[in-house]
Amino acid sequence: MSQSIKINDKSYPIDVDGEMPLLWFLRDRLELTGTKFGCGMGLCGACTVHIDGQATRSCVMPVSAAAGKTITTIEGLSENADHPLQKAWIANKVPQCGYCQAGQIMNAASFLATNKKPSSEDIDNAMQGNICRCGTYQRIKQAVVDAADEMYKEA
Repeated sequence: MSQSIKINDKSYPIDVDGEMPLLWFLRDRLELTGTKFGCGMGLCGACTVHIDGQATRSCVMPVSAAAGKTITTIEGLSENADHPLQKAWIANKVPQCGYCQAGQIMNAASFLATNKKPSSEDIDNAMQGNICRCGTYQRIKQAVVDAADEMYKEA
């Protein structure tokens, strides 16, 4: 019985060595290159994806450990880059080099799924594991605030 993995609502067979990091399965096998390699040790956050809704570092997770789980990458967050976080990122001019941004957005999306009215401290704590070498942390924080406001505004 072969194992499979569901990525962005599509099922794929795991046809590689089960110890291959999920990151390389996504990038090299499926050509989903939005998820980036940063440190290879799960410390910088550039490789963050959602596994069953939880922000997870894909560079340190073997693809076999993701078998039977639901994975969402930055490509699967929204079809037209119209997720409130993506729109807030653009409105706040967050990216400079842009390399870490997919991981930042995926981490923020997982965080906002469980925290509808985050405080400044909540955002700092949630985002501290994602490193931005360009130092756009204040813009990232404002984008998270703006996205939360948009996602959970009163009707």
